[in-house]
Amino acid sequence: MRPALTFLGAAGTVTGSKFLVESGQTRLLVDCGLYQGERRWRSLNWEPPPVDPATVDGIALTHAHLDHCGYLPALVRGGFAGPVHATSGTAALAAVVLRDSAHLQEEEAEGARRGGWSKHDPPLPLYTVADAEKAIAALRPLGDDPAVCVNGAPGATVTFVPAGHILGASSVLVETGGSSVLFSGDLGRPDHPVLLPRARPPAARTVVIESTYGDRAHAGVDPEHRVMADAIRRTIRRGGSVVVPAFAVDRTEVVLLAIADLVESGAVPDVPVWVDSPMALAALDIYRDPAHAAEVRPEALDRIRRLPGLRTAHTAEESIRLNTPGTPCIIVSASGMATGGRVVHHLRHLLPQARNTVLLTGYQAVGTRGRDLQEGARELKMAGRYVPVRAEVVTLDEFSVHADAGELLAWLDELPRPPESVHVVHGEPAAARALADGIRTRLDCAVSVPRHGERVLLD
Repeated sequence: MRPALTFLGAAGTVTGSKFLVESGQTRLLVDCGLYQGERRWRSLNWEPPPVDPATVDGIALTHAHLDHCGYLPALVRGGFAGPVHATSGTAALAAVVLRDSAHLQEEEAEGARRGGWSKHDPPLPLYTVADAEKAIAALRPLGDDPAVCVNGAPGATVTFVPAGHILGASSVLVETGGSSVLFSGDLGRPDHPVLLPRARPPAARTVVIESTYGDRAHAGVDPEHRVMADAIRRTIRRGGSVVVPAFAVDRTEVVLLAIADLVESGAVPDVPVWVDSPMALAALDIYRDPAHAAEVRPEALDRIRRLPGLRTAHTAEESIRLNTPGTPCIIVSASGMATGGRVVHHLRHLLPQARNTVLLTGYQAVGTRGRDLQEGARELKMAGRYVPVRAEVVTLDEFSVHADAGELLAWLDELPRPPESVHVVHGEPAAARALADGIRTRLDCAVSVPRHGERVLLD
């Protein structure tokens, strides 16, 4: 078989990352993510796997966010029995993410059964905790060598290159059948406040690049976080609480660092700061693990440790009490787009009260509650009921750890030599098209925005 690439996810949308590389007798998936956001995409999670799982020889994960690793348990249940290659940081975080996802899948199915609001009888989870444990057992963390061989000679060689997005995040170079294809994964920004910068990319004939922010430039980072500080002060003055939906992996660390700096400088009062996400707490422990010290800015973790009001909510009972805290506080809780997790019940209780504030700290995909809030929704639907939105909603643009359009183009400029073709994925259609146009003016190569399911040759 001639080397080929099929876009099984993150084509036409910003989630569900899955790319199939085939050559000879080798079939490799790069990423195995869940679809999130709009129903038309989420419904694909429930369809039969886009490739026969039993025929896949191996999987390479760029990083541990759910839209890049969250479909693994479904693939394992469908018959995948190969290794899942990842950096040690990604493997550690993916175990946390998959267990949490499976728990939420089971919890939401049971909640739908009890509440009677599902169209299915009985409602079933996409996968179970047992499925997640089997997927976790398949994870193969890298050793000292950043390259691994999949399926032996003449299989595929996969090399991981630091991408600076979250702990363990990598771009992935696949070399097989005389061809080479480089997957950017999600690229971080050069000035990530917690992680050290990404590495320079290696050369490849074909490049697959993300375009989450392919049509815009980030606002300059304000080291004083004045918009955030103003919102926190306003909320505390009116006796309210601040709810921060934050991705449990990396975004929680970045948000806590900003709050710690604001408290230390006196810009905001020292109020209780609750981290209410078992997954976020587990991820914070992984960031603090000396095994990953080579990726982390040590002073950043020290500043978080000095946050005097830091509190942790481990049990469901502790979490529920935060819905009526009795005193102003800040609640940092997953998920970042309010698609699930404990932050949903905080929003359900706190959105109807005008004294409270919701701080949105990152990209909000179309079809998520976070996007609805960002666009001024007056009501949100949760657990089958609509909840009025009276709380203040503030979007903070400074917390994104995704490269913007200029930074994505700069990454391409760092390639040792121009590629023959570039495929733009992992973005909403307008963002992907805008980045593709930018690449065409920058590089002398073929550029495409692939369709879902499209297949291209690599030789």
